[in-house]
Amino acid sequence: MRILVLGGGGREHAIVTSLVASEHAPEVFCSPGNGGTAALATNVSITDADPAYIAEWVEVNKIDLVVIGPEAPLVVGTADMLAFDGVPVFGPKAAGAHIEGSKAFAKDLMERHAIPTGGYRVIYSEDEAAAYLSEAGAPIVVKADGLAAGKGVTVATSTEEALNAARAALDGYFGPAGETVVIEEFLEGPECSLLAFTDGETVLPMLAAQDHKRAFDGDEGPNTGGMGVYAPVPVVDKAQMAQMVAILEKTVAALHSENIPYSGVLYGGFILTADGPKVLEYNARFGDPETQVLLPLLKTDLLDVVLATAQGRLHEIELEWREDVAVSVVLASDGYPGSYTTGKVITGIEEASKIDGVTVYHAGTQLRPDGTLVTSGGRVLNVTAIAPTFAEARERAYRAVECVSFEGMQYRTDIGLRALMAAGEG
Repeated sequence: MRILVLGGGGREHAIVTSLVASEHAPEVFCSPGNGGTAALATNVSITDADPAYIAEWVEVNKIDLVVIGPEAPLVVGTADMLAFDGVPVFGPKAAGAHIEGSKAFAKDLMERHAIPTGGYRVIYSEDEAAAYLSEAGAPIVVKADGLAAGKGVTVATSTEEALNAARAALDGYFGPAGETVVIEEFLEGPECSLLAFTDGETVLPMLAAQDHKRAFDGDEGPNTGGMGVYAPVPVVDKAQMAQMVAILEKTVAALHSENIPYSGVLYGGFILTADGPKVLEYNARFGDPETQVLLPLLKTDLLDVVLATAQGRLHEIELEWREDVAVSVVLASDGYPGSYTTGKVITGIEEASKIDGVTVYHAGTQLRPDGTLVTSGGRVLNVTAIAPTFAEARERAYRAVECVSFEGMQYRTDIGLRALMAAGEG
C-alpha cells in the first residue's frame, strides 16, 4: 500500500512513525515532511493549498490512501476532491472541517443542539465588541473566528484588554481569520483534550490528554500552538470521561442531522467545570502535540484504524492502549511564538533517543543536502517519553532534553508536573 501523509510537523512525524510500523508494511510519502520523516518516508513537495494539484499527484503516483494532518488542507476541501476521485482519505470534508475553521459556526452548532459550552457572542465590529463587553464584563475570552495556528485566543482579565484583543483581530492582526470575532464566557476548571476516531457513525475515543498552551513555566506568557503534553489525564474520572465521549457522539450526530457527514478525528477541547465538562473548541484533525503522546500509547495498528475510518467500517475496530503514561516536551526556537530565526544546527538527538522509552519527534526541522539537521520552525522538536509512571516519564523526557542542543533553544520545565501531583507521585 502506498500512503501519502500531508503535513510537516511533529504530529505528522508521529503519524508516519506509526504507519511505517504497521504490520502491513506500507510505502509512505510525506509532504512536505521534515528532517525526521525523511528517515522513515519519502518527503515530497506538494502545495497543500491546491486540492486539485494534490488529487492529480495522488493519481499519477498511484496513492492508495491519503492521511491529512493539518487543518488548512481540510478547510479548503482536499478531502472532498480526493473522495470525488474515489481515493480513500482520512480527514473530514470541508463542511465538516468548518467546525474548526469557524469558531462562530461551532458555537452556533452547539447552541442549536444543546451541547454544553460557555455563553458567547459573535462580533463583526469594534462598536459591537465595546457594547457587548460593557454588558458582559471580565474576565472574558476573545477568539479570532478562523484559523490562527492556535494563537488567536486571548483570556482577558479586563474589558480594556478584551477590547484591545478584539480590535487587533478585527484590524487584521490574524488576517482573514480575525474578520469575525467570538467573545466567550470565561469558564473555570482544569482543561483537557479528548480526541476520537469517527467514520460519521461509530465514535472511538482515544485517551484524554492535557496540553500546555502558554509559553512559559507556570502557564505564564503568550498562547502558543502547545509547549508540551501528557496522557492520560489523572484528574479526569470515569464519569467525566463518559460525559465527554457522549458530547463527541452528540456532536457527530448533530453534524449528521445537518447533512454534514464527518469522518476522521474529532478533537474536543474541554474544560472540567463544576457543572460538568464543557466544550471550549473543536479541531477537525489530530492535535499537535497531543498526537505525539497518544499514538505511542496506541497498541492497535494505526493503519487498520485509519483505513476502517476512511472506508466507513470503524465498528470493526477495537482500540487497545498501553498501560504506560506519556510526557512530551516541546523544544522551541528563541522568540517563539513571536518572531524567531531558523537555520540553527541541531545536535544530540541520537543520544537522546538511546534513553529507554524516549522518541524525539521532529517538528520544525530540515535536513540540508550535506546531512546537517537545522531548525526550520518555531516548535522544533517534541521529546516524548513513555514510562509506567509520570515521575519516570518526566525524568526520562528531561534527561533526553539535556542531550539536545541548538542555539536559542527554549522549553518549559514543568510539563507533566500537574499529572505527577494528581497521580499522587509527588
